[in-house]
Amino acid sequence: MPRSQPNCGNGSVGRQSQPTWSHDTLTRRQSIQAGSIGLLGLGINHLTGLRQTQAAGGVLPAGKAKSCIFIFLSGGLAQQESFDMKPSAPDDVRGEFRPIATRTPGLQICEHLPLLAQRSESWSLCRSLTHGSNEHSAAHHIMLTGRSALPTGFSPNQPSRTDHPAIAAVAGRATRARNNLPPAVVLPERLVHSSGRVIPGQHAGAMGPQHDPWMVQASPFHNSAYGAYPEYSFDHQERGKADERVFQAPQLSLPEGLGMRRIRGRLELLETLRRQRQQLAGFAETEQFDRLRQGAVSLLTDSSVHHALDVTRADDVDLQRYGNNAFGWSLLMARRLVTAGVNLVQVNLGNDESWDTHGNAFPHLKEKLLPPTDRAVAALLDDLAASGELDETLIVMASEFGRTPKITLLDKHYKLPGRDHWGAAQTVWFAGGGVVGGRVIGATDAIGAYPSESPVTPENFAATIYHALGIPATAVWRDAEERPHHIYQGQPIAGLS
Repeated sequence: MPRSQPNCGNGSVGRQSQPTWSHDTLTRRQSIQAGSIGLLGLGINHLTGLRQTQAAGGVLPAGKAKSCIFIFLSGGLAQQESFDMKPSAPDDVRGEFRPIATRTPGLQICEHLPLLAQRSESWSLCRSLTHGSNEHSAAHHIMLTGRSALPTGFSPNQPSRTDHPAIAAVAGRATRARNNLPPAVVLPERLVHSSGRVIPGQHAGAMGPQHDPWMVQASPFHNSAYGAYPEYSFDHQERGKADERVFQAPQLSLPEGLGMRRIRGRLELLETLRRQRQQLAGFAETEQFDRLRQGAVSLLTDSSVHHALDVTRADDVDLQRYGNNAFGWSLLMARRLVTAGVNLVQVNLGNDESWDTHGNAFPHLKEKLLPPTDRAVAALLDDLAASGELDETLIVMASEFGRTPKITLLDKHYKLPGRDHWGAAQTVWFAGGGVVGGRVIGATDAIGAYPSESPVTPENFAATIYHALGIPATAVWRDAEERPHHIYQGQPIAGLS
C-alpha cells in the first residue's frame, strides 16, 4: 500500500492555451528561459529541465526503486503462448506450444522462454489484468496511460492534448531528474502504424508537450516488417516488402556551424542574462535557470549519455548475451540509461503491432518473437543482479491486451492460424524494485478468457509503478488552470512485494 504522505502535487509549468496537439503557450518568465537556452542552438524539447518543475510541496521522496524499465509488447502478447498456458484445454484453445517447468515449484511457462524459466526466482506474474477494449489504439492508450476510461473526444487515429498522460510522462513529472538527464525516456522509436498514424497514449496528453517523454529515435524508419531485426525480422502478412530498418545511436551533436567557440560566446551571453535575472527575480530562480542551462549542455558533453546510446558498438560479449538485434540493443540501452540516472525508460520491443499474431502465430512466436525477447530480458536481469541494481530497478512487461481463447484463421492474408484481440485478460510480468520473485498473482479461467481470481486493472498496474518509484499516494499534477489531477487512480497490485 502507498505510504500516507502530505500532498506533493506538481505545479504547472505555465498557462497554456486550450489543449491541442501542436500548440503550447509558456509564461513570459519561461519564454525567457526557453529562449536563453535556445541561444545554444540546442532547442528545448526533451533537452532541458523546463520539463522538470518543482513540486508544490517539495521534492518527492525516493522509494524502493530509483528507476523503472517498462517493456511494452505492442500488438498483444498471447497469454496462452507465454505465461498463462492452458495445456488441459481443448485443442482449439491450448495451441501448439508446451509448458516447461521453471525453478519455482508449480510454475510453468512456454517452452520457448527457457532462459526466463531458469530465472523465475527473480520475477513474478500477474495473470489477471483486464480491461474492456479489443481495439489497438484504444487499448494502447489504456495500458500506456493506466486509465481504463478513454478521454472525451478520444481519436484512435491520432494523439491529442486532451488524452490522458502516459505513465512515462507522469513518472517523469513526479520524480526528480538525476544527473541532468531527462527523467523519462521512450526508445527505440515512437509507436507508428505502418500507415503512418501515430498511436495515442505515448505522450503527456493534457499535461502539455513540455512533459512529453524524451523519444530516443534509434529506429525511426517504419515499414511493413516487424520484430527484432536484423536477426529476427518478419512480415505478418507476407507482403514481400524488403526490411529497410536500421538501428543507430542517436547523435547528440552540435548543429552544423555551431562550434565550441560559438558555444563559449553564447554561454557568455547566457551569463549576462543570468546576472540580469538575478537582479530581477532573486537567487532561487537564478539557480533554477542555471540547472536548466546545465541540463541542456550536459546531454552534449556527458560521456555516460553517449555510452548509453551507442549500444551497437558494445563489447561482443554483451551483444551476444543481449542479442545482436533490435530487442537486445534496446534493452541494453535501457539498462545503460537507468544506470546513468534516467528514472523511467519505456522500451517498445517491436514496432507497432509486432505482437499482433492474428495469423501465422506459432511460427512467428517460436522463430521470431519469443527467442529474442527471452534472451534480452534474461540478460537484463543478469546484468542488473550482478551490479546490485536489480533491487532498485523495477522491470515490468505488458501489452495493450491479450489474445482470444480460441484459435482462428481470420482471412486470406494469413496462411496459418492465430488469435484475435482480447482485452479481457492478459498476463503482466514484474521483476526487481522490491518485487518478490516466484509469485503468481491472480488467475484466469480454464481457457484463459476472463480473470477467475484477483482481477486487476490498468489503474492498479500504473499505481504499482508509481508506488515503486516512491510517488506518494496523494500526489497530483496540476493543469493550466491549476486544477489538480490525482496521479493514483487505483491501488498497487497486492502481493508482489
